[in-house]
Amino acid sequence: MQGGLTIERMCWLSKTSRASYYRQWREREPDEEEMSLRAEIQAIALEHPGYGEPRTTAELRRRGWIVNPKRVARLRRLDNLVAIGKRRFRPVTTTTDPARKVYLNVAAHLEPGGTNQLWVADITYIRLRREFVYLAVVLDSWSRKVIGWNLGRTLKADLPLGALRQAIETRKPPAGLVHHSDRGVQYASDEYLSLLAQHHIVPSMSRAGNPYDNARCESFMKTLKTEEIHAKQYADLDDLRRNLEMFLDIEYNRQRLHSALGYRPPEEFEAATEVNAPTAASMSFLRQEEIYPDATT
Repeated sequence: MQGGLTIERMCWLSKTSRASYYRQWREREPDEEEMSLRAEIQAIALEHPGYGEPRTTAELRRRGWIVNPKRVARLRRLDNLVAIGKRRFRPVTTTTDPARKVYLNVAAHLEPGGTNQLWVADITYIRLRREFVYLAVVLDSWSRKVIGWNLGRTLKADLPLGALRQAIETRKPPAGLVHHSDRGVQYASDEYLSLLAQHHIVPSMSRAGNPYDNARCESFMKTLKTEEIHAKQYADLDDLRRNLEMFLDIEYNRQRLHSALGYRPPEEFEAATEVNAPTAASMSFLRQEEIYPDATT
């Protein structure tokens, strides 16, 4: 967008084809052009989750991009984009390994009554000018407070491990805490599960392909993207890190009012919980008549 005009509109007004515009752009600023193309490919993947390289290439050409299937395939691999049938598209920060152990979804039935009873964790991607980077977070489900986070250029297990170590160091949780995540290989890695076991933390994992099992993390990621990431431009990874530290540690945890917390920020909500004495976590399960509504006795 330039002054409220789209590239399509500007090309029409100047009687210039979008193909010519993109060709000259690539010659002048190849890095910026490639990042914009990667963003366009991700937008197409969101709109058309079932598109592979051929259809994505065709759609890009319809939008004025001069690309060949090999380049599209390379960029899709670079950003871990895959065609996924009829399921809703998500950038593939979550890659499962069928050989890894899957843990019971304990969090689905757990109702925390205070802090350090249920933690939730997730990973998202962030676009910078010349690269995509990744953010891992750990939240306390009771207060929605960000208690650990880590930023990096790869999706290796070290990324969420850094966030988990920070959370453990900050909170020093009691034994029996439940840690919930998706089934990604990072959370199912030996290193991650070993750290959980070392601190007597119980692992819990979402059902395959069901983001609603980790709804509080999903909600946080939406807030992060809307109120911070999409509202600013960052010079580089270090600039992003500085801004995230300010947003997560100060604005989000100490200042932002959460409707689910009675319009209080997480730190204030936690302080009030400590004063009023937190209750123990409880488990809830569906009754037989709710599972089998048509059953007769």
